[in-house]
Amino acid sequence: MIRLAYWIILSLLVTAGIAWLISLPGTLTLEFMGFRMQPRLGIAAFLVLAAIVAIIFLWGILRRLIAAPHYLARRARDRRKDLGFVALSDGFIALQAGDAARARLLAREARANLPANAAAQLLEARADLALGDMHSAREHYRSLISNRKTALAALSGLYDQARAQGRTDAALTFAQKAAEMAPHTPWASEAVFDDLTRKGNWDEALAMVAAEPAISREEKMRKRRRQAVVEAARAKLAEPTEPLAALDHALAALKLQPDFVPAALIAARIHINRGEARKAMSLLRRVWRATSHPDIATLFANAVPGVSAVDRLKRIRELVDTPPQNKSGAVVLARAAIDAYEWSAAREALANYAGNNPSQAVCMMMAEIEDGENGDQGKAREWVNRAVRAPRDPVWTADGITAEEWEPLSPVTGRLDAFEWRVPVSAVATRVAEPPLATARSPETSPAAAASLALPEN
Repeated sequence: MIRLAYWIILSLLVTAGIAWLISLPGTLTLEFMGFRMQPRLGIAAFLVLAAIVAIIFLWGILRRLIAAPHYLARRARDRRKDLGFVALSDGFIALQAGDAARARLLAREARANLPANAAAQLLEARADLALGDMHSAREHYRSLISNRKTALAALSGLYDQARAQGRTDAALTFAQKAAEMAPHTPWASEAVFDDLTRKGNWDEALAMVAAEPAISREEKMRKRRRQAVVEAARAKLAEPTEPLAALDHALAALKLQPDFVPAALIAARIHINRGEARKAMSLLRRVWRATSHPDIATLFANAVPGVSAVDRLKRIRELVDTPPQNKSGAVVLARAAIDAYEWSAAREALANYAGNNPSQAVCMMMAEIEDGENGDQGKAREWVNRAVRAPRDPVWTADGITAEEWEPLSPVTGRLDAFEWRVPVSAVATRVAEPPLATARSPETSPAAAASLALPEN
């Protein structure tokens, strides 16, 4: 209703204006080639306005006729561009869906419609790589390297291709070129960093980690962890020959990760070797409270070399709560008590962990307790048999490989910080044939106890 009212008002105003224009008094005399015209002034003004409108209308039609070929050509180009973008989009979707053959056909269609679009060639290269056409993929990537906008994407494709073919040196070369162009490209920096760590170039690896940007909290934590692992690796490498430098590296690692057990063990060992038992024990006590790692407690008990087993037990009791708050503390306390022939203390330490699904270490120590306290060979053998089928205890594990000590790199993949202190996955539910008792001994069992357990039954 409002629009209709506006339209009526506007029409009335236009009509009133035309009527006013026509009713203007006076005449206009026009003479042209012997012809004379004397229209009224209002009629003459109306005719002039109508002529101007007619000229503008005719010029618009003429201009459209003149520009028609250019307009049709532009429409054709826009249509081809639209078809090219549709083919490009569908091609990436097909490639992601696993239909590499259709992706390559769509990529070629996109290249035909979008000859200047490098993404179409990149799509075809990716499709060729997925189809195993390495030669065509390599040619596409090499042509894309010359374009600064696509150079990183091309190097990424060449890197993936080289890795797929097992050409590690070539893959590293492509990653190094990409890192030179854009130092913080994730895949390139990771490849270069992994190569440095595998070769043991810890100084360069540490400098590379220090240069990494870290904005979010997760990125900062990851950066600090990697720096700590690299520092611990440097400390482990220098410990036999340069203990002071190793101590500096280990303390630097602990500054980055206060509860990093491998660095704490290295630093404590160096303090002990230098006769600084008090410093070693203080450090170990702090890390034990954060981690309850058994290696920490074992080294704490041996912080003063040459002491008796009774003294080691006293020192463990200073560290471990009574009763122990976790299995690690119980195992460490029981081990020290067994070594000191304190059988009741050892049994009491394991009381909460020997009843329900005990681990191998608990079973073997219970066997030692039964044999040492009561001389009960039968019960000792029962515990040894249970140990064969019992769950494994945590060890340093990486990629299915276990180790007695922490290592900075996985021996299988060469990955940094691969070792974790946990129960080996492959051993959680494993059941094996019972070996002879002499070979069923766990690392926590002393040779003398194992020999006594191997005696034949009466």
